[in-house]
Amino acid sequence: MRSSSLLRSPLPGLLLILAPMALAALPAKEPKPPTFEGSSQVVAVEVPVNVVSRDGEPVRGLTAADFEVYDGSDKQAITSFEVIDLKTIQEPGAPGAPEAAPALPELRPAARRHFLLLFDLSFSTPTSILKARLAARDFVLHSLHPTDLAAVATYSLETGPKLIVTFTPDRVQLARAVDTLGYHQSLESGVHNDALRFLIEEPDAALLSSVSGTSRTDRQDLKDAAIYEYLKSIALAAEKDERSFQMSRISNYSRSLSQMARALNAVQGRKPDNVAFGQTWFVDSDQRFGNTGLQGEVGRMLEQFRRADCVIQAVDIGGLRAGADEQARPSGEGALFYMAHDTGGELFKDANNLREPLDRMLEKTSVTYLLTFERSDLKTDGAYHRLKVKAKLPPGARLTHRAGYYAPRPFQQLDPLERNLLASDGIASAAPRRDLDINVLTAPFRATPERGYVPVIIEASGKSLLAGEKGKKLDVEIYAYVSDQQGRMRDFFNRRVALDLDKGGARKGMEEGGIKYYGHFDLEPGAYHVRVLVRNAGSGRTGVQTVPVTVPSYAEAQPVLLPPFFMEDHQKWLLVREQTGGELKGSVVYPFTVSGEPYVPAARPVLDGGKPARLCLVAYNLGKGELAVQGEVVAADGKASPQGKLSRVERTATGIQGLDKLVATFDPAGLSAGDYVLKVAVTDPATGHKQTNSLAFHVVR
Repeated sequence: MRSSSLLRSPLPGLLLILAPMALAALPAKEPKPPTFEGSSQVVAVEVPVNVVSRDGEPVRGLTAADFEVYDGSDKQAITSFEVIDLKTIQEPGAPGAPEAAPALPELRPAARRHFLLLFDLSFSTPTSILKARLAARDFVLHSLHPTDLAAVATYSLETGPKLIVTFTPDRVQLARAVDTLGYHQSLESGVHNDALRFLIEEPDAALLSSVSGTSRTDRQDLKDAAIYEYLKSIALAAEKDERSFQMSRISNYSRSLSQMARALNAVQGRKPDNVAFGQTWFVDSDQRFGNTGLQGEVGRMLEQFRRADCVIQAVDIGGLRAGADEQARPSGEGALFYMAHDTGGELFKDANNLREPLDRMLEKTSVTYLLTFERSDLKTDGAYHRLKVKAKLPPGARLTHRAGYYAPRPFQQLDPLERNLLASDGIASAAPRRDLDINVLTAPFRATPERGYVPVIIEASGKSLLAGEKGKKLDVEIYAYVSDQQGRMRDFFNRRVALDLDKGGARKGMEEGGIKYYGHFDLEPGAYHVRVLVRNAGSGRTGVQTVPVTVPSYAEAQPVLLPPFFMEDHQKWLLVREQTGGELKGSVVYPFTVSGEPYVPAARPVLDGGKPARLCLVAYNLGKGELAVQGEVVAADGKASPQGKLSRVERTATGIQGLDKLVATFDPAGLSAGDYVLKVAVTDPATGHKQTNSLAFHVVR
């Protein structure tokens, strides 16, 4: 039952942890490139369901036969059923996990929980925000499951809603974002310019760059003091506005969060219960304003959160206030209850210890039943469809599920935040996507004994980029990030390529090949994943690929063989190289050379079955003397093929100690059209050391 009273002001001390649900229109099985002319396509609608017992414990053991799903009034056939029990998924090396614990499974985006931590800076007291920050930091560092994704955002009168760090598995970046609390110097003067907001600058570097000779504790105190003064200035500005612009402030607040809720609908993921920390109150609307118009604004805001599949669980942090800067204020129980109740959540009262309600919220959503049904008659009109789920439940059990879903809508109608969230979701989930045909090649060259220079070659098929394009302009977005084994984002590069297809042979180059982009990362020894997303900025057609790369410890001088590099005709590609500040990077020598002559490596070689191809083998620390080189072709079915020969291997002089470059010829004669892998082995006869590496290629006839 809705309250009839009016929210007097937006929530001081507000911290929301919101978890959006899956995108409405997920292409069923192998996706076909979407069209955006209002036509229909087969889509899979995923419906995560949580069931808790009378005492709040998750209910296990249900099957597909226990559930019924209705789209409006029409019962749908469940085409897929999956159980996600986070208690059975343990991170390798975590406390309590077995020594031989398997690697974390590659969960689909809809199976992951997403959390948004939203700090309301304008309507908060600085001390309560700083104390709530400790709970949020503890939450992201210690409470989240390894498969969870989280994001951090702020709201203020000065900037409106602002995403600080996007949905990411990187707990270090999340904690760093919570530490800044949106402090403007740490965010605006950062060395990074990450469009998708996966990485931000270390707060100490931004806030204390001019301070030297201070201890870590002193630096933390200085940082907290700077943030406190920033929050205090925002709060003072808000109090001034409260006296003059109360009604417009509530209206703008509601509309801003409504826009953020609509943007969250673009993020795929499971919806656990969500959290709001706050300390505000209600007053009688007729006494205060004489009408209920503003309550309607707030109601519409909450409706947007419901439609975006966000539930707000509210925690009263009134007990966190302290200090002379705090005004005596009533309890925020009424407003928090209103936000929680109207989105299907609960209110946790008197929560001076925030860890307990957060842990209870996580426990309730640790088991999810993922139901999927398919629709072939949806139009790309963005229409909202209400859902109902019925189930055979144990006595006293309670079921929660997404309230509905949106049909797809044209990419051109999405606002910038929605587009960025779509891109960051593709990077974070790392799920392959082939709307665009892209291929990625990485290799760890030696830069110094302590670091590797890792080129990233990205090929985007021109035909797939041009599909459906009728104009002469083409804008292509390229995003690349590298993460370590713990999911921490270590580096990135972003680039937007704008082409006039009628100039300089651009259209011909796109039709014959496409765009080949050259970027790189500087990495310490270790295992990484390079995540690449390429998108047509006009149509939204997207390609996503993730490739592993291991940087060896070159200081140990162990033998290393890089993947075979096929040399190809660069004329078929529009070549684009990384830039920083408008200047080409020239501090590192281009590594793809033979006898001083540069070549362009193929990320995914396409070979004519009747023509031999040249390739280069790059190795380190192989030893002196003759080397034995062997090549083996493996077909798509995993069986070795007798066809395809590696011959005419020549060891070239490099002039660099420990670096070898061997030029060879590969003849694909006899191979049928299709996909293959070339495995190469180089053996030092003197020591018997064998190094192997491989690269996928394609044969055409």
